[in-house]
Amino acid sequence: MKAKREYRNREPVEVAVLDALVDRNDDGMTVFELRSDVDVDIDDLETALANLKEDGLIHASSGDHRTLITPDERVVPDPEEADQEPSFVDRVIERFPF
Repeated sequence: MKAKREYRNREPVEVAVLDALVDRNDDGMTVFELRSDVDVDIDDLETALANLKEDGLIHASSGDHRTLITPDERVVPDPEEADQEPSFVDRVIERFPF
């Protein structure tokens, strides 16, 4: 699952972080998990996390001797809305009926 469309006009690293966090919304992710999933330099990841935190799009919580990062609820799309968005193939079929 990807972050809502209105949050996709950010820096590519920030969008990748939001997408990774939305995929693991219930569990959250550590910085190490994010770095592995997003596959960027730690400095770029740190900058992206700082920007997202400053804008209130992510939250960090400590527990069990580790810090978990989760997306803000407004970033997570409603599953029903995500299902209604047509895929690329659906849009092609609509334009060129076979």
